[in-house]
Amino acid sequence: MDLAFLHPLYEHPGPWASVYVDTSRHTEATPHERQLTAQAMARQLADQGADEATCRAVQSAIEDLRHSSEPHGRALFARAGEVVLDPPLARPPQGGDWAEWAPLPRVTPLLELAGEDPVCVVAYVDRKGADFELRSALGREGAGSVTGRQWPVHRTSSVDWSERHFQLRVENTWEHNAAEIADALAVCQEETRADLLILVGDDRERRSVHERLPKRLHGLVVEAPHGSGSRLLDEDVERARAEHVARQAEAELERFRAARNPDDEGRAGAVEGVPALIEAARERRIDELLIRPDGPDAHREVWIGEDPDQVAVRRTDLKILGEQHSWPARADDALIRSAVATDAAALAVAEQEVPAGGLGALLRWK
Repeated sequence: MDLAFLHPLYEHPGPWASVYVDTSRHTEATPHERQLTAQAMARQLADQGADEATCRAVQSAIEDLRHSSEPHGRALFARAGEVVLDPPLARPPQGGDWAEWAPLPRVTPLLELAGEDPVCVVAYVDRKGADFELRSALGREGAGSVTGRQWPVHRTSSVDWSERHFQLRVENTWEHNAAEIADALAVCQEETRADLLILVGDDRERRSVHERLPKRLHGLVVEAPHGSGSRLLDEDVERARAEHVARQAEAELERFRAARNPDDEGRAGAVEGVPALIEAARERRIDELLIRPDGPDAHREVWIGEDPDQVAVRRTDLKILGEQHSWPARADDALIRSAVATDAAALAVAEQEVPAGGLGALLRWK
């Protein structure tokens, strides 16, 4: 997950209100329920010591969602009476709505709820052209179309040899249209930066377009087994998105497993465990954080100073480094703050034993 969008959260000191709201349920009573949720979240923050202005800002922001049709949910991060960031979620928060007041924003849940949301272009292909649709967990929208040659596109049923020329023209038209569609699809992928290209249509039409796509895109292509009129197509798309996320996560875990093995000089390209990660964060060596949100190290207490690289296992360590002001924080949130400051990435993993304790990192140098 690219963490750049989190920069506004670290431009000002805390404490911060972090709120996760489930908007996946839609009934006639939804506006009233959202208003009750807004009041409940404001009370939770007040009970934890949040200032009145920030509680009001959070309550107002949630009340503004009364008539929202967002499919999953929203996170809100607020301080000093202002909601600074409110990203939509790609899936509902587990356990429903919750709020927390802490020195740092609680951003780790975003890795699971908003992080891995592959964008796909679904191409509905036929012999005359194609329509493109952009899909993500937040919905779908049109992404353009392409129209090829319109005639001739159908084979004749005649077996007369005099029709052979017509048959060749049909073949040429199919090939021309497939090339047109492939070119347009490649441009669409470049413009949308889509992670997947899902081809929908007859077997021959899908295959013709697939073969004519640039080789750099072949690894992104999935051919859907069900056509545009099938109710199972949505399941095909979601399955392709889920499989893509699983492949990406497994690839990163394999990189981590290989990198944590020391070389001949005893140096490793990956670390795990809070002390080693804190040291790497102070030295700005973290390239990608790996976090298992339910790991025991994720909520381990560490100490932070005002700057992102002022982080330590013990408070006395910060004083030795010359930091006069310090606060306790969760290890995962402190490390994500350091990662954001150094343009590192982060990934939520589900593997139960890797990394040890639930926190690890690939390093920029050994």
